[in-house]
Amino acid sequence: MVLNCTLIGAPVDCGASQLGCVMGPDAFRTAGLKETIETLGYAVQDSGNVTPKPFEDTQHPNGAIHHLSDIISWATALEEAAFQAAKCSDLPIFLGGDHALSIGTVPGVARHAAEIGREQFVLWLDAHPDIHSLNTTTSGNLHGTPVAYFTGQDGFEGVYPPLQHSIDPANVCMMGIRSVDPAENRHLMQCGIEVHDMRAIDERGVADPLRRFLQKVKDANGVLHVSFDVDFLEPNIAPAVGTTVPGGATFREAHLIMEMLCDSELVTSLDLVELNPFLDERGRTAKLMVDLCASLLGRKVLDRPTRSY
Repeated sequence: MVLNCTLIGAPVDCGASQLGCVMGPDAFRTAGLKETIETLGYAVQDSGNVTPKPFEDTQHPNGAIHHLSDIISWATALEEAAFQAAKCSDLPIFLGGDHALSIGTVPGVARHAAEIGREQFVLWLDAHPDIHSLNTTTSGNLHGTPVAYFTGQDGFEGVYPPLQHSIDPANVCMMGIRSVDPAENRHLMQCGIEVHDMRAIDERGVADPLRRFLQKVKDANGVLHVSFDVDFLEPNIAPAVGTTVPGGATFREAHLIMEMLCDSELVTSLDLVELNPFLDERGRTAKLMVDLCASLLGRKVLDRPTRSY
């Protein structure tokens, strides 16, 4: 059976402090994402980029916050786009754009999961937990808020779009975490999200914790959304991100995770976020992300072509 995959561009560029992620969706296209997926036997539709409708000017007591109205516009548009894509596609892939896009994509796929009577799980591959509330962010960069929002934490009421279906924090697994603000650390301690930081990965590797999480998803007959931030990776292999943090996942750790996710057959939606082509080196990060996506969709080690940069 030929599976179908839908690409949805989400050029969100207002949740971060450094411009450039607006070019991310087209960089993925230029790097051959659609063609690569098609070689793996998928029928691929590129639905173009989501275009949000302007939202009324919104203010917040936290003066550090910027582009709040723009983020609300994106969240509203992407929630509906994700919901519709999940209904008609075996695997919607959301091409970012900064990580604020998950304020819309995760609630959208979760709404569809609830509609079909299945439990939504999230694997968060990122250097940062992105679990600030509107009250605790000191940078004002709203790409640091999606996990707090979609897990139903306090601080978003009457500002972000009302959640139709929040994600149980126990259904979220974070891997690669290595940059956590004090307020985020308090939230993580309180809410029960499963966190495997780089210290834990250094000690135990990625395979065992990921295998346990995937078994949990399978036992619940759940569906799995993967949100993959470029800064999950070691900066020397993936420089095209404005939030680089040393000590990230290696080339082989990242591919192993993707290969295990493929073997699990549990992934039903995917974010590829924070690709900033302005910071890239001859497209190497975009090409690496395409290769990692290919591993998720079935490419094996022996099928991987040699890259020249």
